[in-house]
Amino acid sequence: MSAYAAPVQDLIDELGRLPGIGPKSAQRIAYHLLKLSRDDALRLAHAIVEVKDRVAFCRRCFNVAEGDECGYCADPRRDPTVVCVVEEPRDIVAVERTGEFHGRYHVLQGAISPMDGIGPDQLKVKELLARIEPEGVQEVILCTNPNIEGEATAMYLSRLLKPVGVRVTRIASGLPVGGDLEYADELTLGRALEGRRVLDGD
Repeated sequence: MSAYAAPVQDLIDELGRLPGIGPKSAQRIAYHLLKLSRDDALRLAHAIVEVKDRVAFCRRCFNVAEGDECGYCADPRRDPTVVCVVEEPRDIVAVERTGEFHGRYHVLQGAISPMDGIGPDQLKVKELLARIEPEGVQEVILCTNPNIEGEATAMYLSRLLKPVGVRVTRIASGLPVGGDLEYADELTLGRALEGRRVLDGD
């Protein structure tokens, strides 16, 4: 039998399903929510429902979007011939902070990770390949995280993209190995973009 009332246990269980939230954190958050006023709790619940109702993924690049296309894809000032490939929508925010990139994006929605059962078929790889010719893409910048999964994903994409005839580059290694793009400072990430290197795909 649970030590908590059923609604509290249900809340802890649901919070525990979120990434990075362990059992102890789930309990702390649940008790914090219990202490909130009803109005504050409803505001949080409303924000969650609202984002699920109004926000989806861009049909072109799979960034978060309120309409069919995200703001970057819909912006005619962005260079459509250069596409920066990232793992998650939050990585776009990190790249944009640098002020160094003015092309378009493609969000893979993850990285290749055999340990987690994630292969290329679970990522938006086919969708990336389908964009190359119609959009006149000339360069693909692989801006995946500098960890094992990110490097494996970059090498896989490089091998796929080389025969298509586009220039494939990888951000330079000014980023700490094992880190995440979202935590990189603007200057470091900006220099990594500037110093990107061509991948040979072998």
